[in-house]
Amino acid sequence: MIDKDLLSIQETRALVRAARAAQPSLEQAGQERVDALVDAIAGVGAEMAEELGKMAAEETGFGKWKDKTQKNIHATEKLAAYFRGMKTVGIVNEDTEKRIVEIAMPMGVIAGLIPSTNPTSTTLYKAIIALKSANAIVFSPHPGAVSCITATVNMIRRVLKAMDFPEELVGVISVPTIEGTDELMKISDMILATGGAAMVKAAYSSGTPALGVGPGNVPVFIERSADVDVAVQKVLASKTFDNGTICASEQAIVTEACIADRVKASLIAQGGYFLEGDKLERVKRVMERPNGAMNPAVVGRSAKDIARIAGIEIPAGTTMLLCEEEGVGPKFPFSKEKLTALLGFYTVNDWQEACELCYKLLKNGGMGHSMGIHSNNETVIREFALKKPVSRFLVNTPTTQGAVGITTNLSPSFTLGCGTVGGSATSENVGPQHLFNIRRMAYGIDDAATVPVRSGDTVDVQAVTHMIMEQLKKMSAVS
Repeated sequence: MIDKDLLSIQETRALVRAARAAQPSLEQAGQERVDALVDAIAGVGAEMAEELGKMAAEETGFGKWKDKTQKNIHATEKLAAYFRGMKTVGIVNEDTEKRIVEIAMPMGVIAGLIPSTNPTSTTLYKAIIALKSANAIVFSPHPGAVSCITATVNMIRRVLKAMDFPEELVGVISVPTIEGTDELMKISDMILATGGAAMVKAAYSSGTPALGVGPGNVPVFIERSADVDVAVQKVLASKTFDNGTICASEQAIVTEACIADRVKASLIAQGGYFLEGDKLERVKRVMERPNGAMNPAVVGRSAKDIARIAGIEIPAGTTMLLCEEEGVGPKFPFSKEKLTALLGFYTVNDWQEACELCYKLLKNGGMGHSMGIHSNNETVIREFALKKPVSRFLVNTPTTQGAVGITTNLSPSFTLGCGTVGGSATSENVGPQHLFNIRRMAYGIDDAATVPVRSGDTVDVQAVTHMIMEQLKKMSAVS
């Protein structure tokens, strides 16, 4: 009898060896064939988007299958279309004036760590950006989403075979364990880490280059000049999308006292329910574990499900549960990230106070990620954008759909970098451009080159250098 952890490690090693042997086939295929492969995977993935969405919702219990279907389409058709035409294989750029040629060098084997909240869409997305950049990829699935992730990988492997590529270019661990994932991170060439903070930290500590993301405690400010009903509609459309499982979903509404009553009335009219008294305490008891982490039992659940778990009654038609929170920090659970149908609500006196509060909320688990604002005051919008430590500042759009590129022109992505302030290696929406290195072939230039100073004038670099050195010598002699 073989121990599960040993079996997982052995399987991981075999998958990486096979992927490494298959990877050169992508480089040798050239850009045209690689692009055709990506388009084929995107096309089949889009056709299977609903089937895979239903599998993910049923297996994990998180979110809504219809929204997962939309995410699958975003991770296939829209992703492929966005990067169509991008050069990622061979010579990708040639500067004839500077005499520099840039050649793409794939990283090799990518380790794709997949969460249970967005399993099929993240698998499709990572497979496409890896293959687009001529890399192989091996997935470590969350134990709670093995079946739907494996089904997604099997679909991709069928396309690979049909396109006359080795199926081993994409693999998945069938016996996922912590030990197997650790081994994958150690022996791969690059890690794409999407998941909890502990997992992302482990990726960065593995010794292998990694691109990971941090938590997304996303505040949204509804400023007095905003169209309140439209702003509320967008916030709720964002937060209820797949029951809040995307880390860019809003976690707290901040608004000004002069419009607070209007915002609350609009929230109630559009399906929000403000928790108070015993109902609030019951929800607080089930929304977190004793250590302050999110309770998996309520992650990705509807307002109705959360009410049932908490043992409370809520009005029919309620889609969002809200709490008028009094502070920020460990003792105030609605000030934290909540990947479910729960929202904090704060009232401030003016935009300056809102600016400070949003910063506190970001420091409470969302540094570097995203923030939203609904406003028609461009001065206030710019002031917030200049001061907030986020990588995506989303204006008058749902933060969920805006951050991943559905309602904005940002790059379609399900790995949202948080920059160094959030502990990430990049602040961008991760795409194929992050998965290859650049070899620069540089031709020599004349030693006696001149450089322009201003229009019509040139300077002899060697003469200027000689003059400066002589002046420095005189200054040294004087001192």
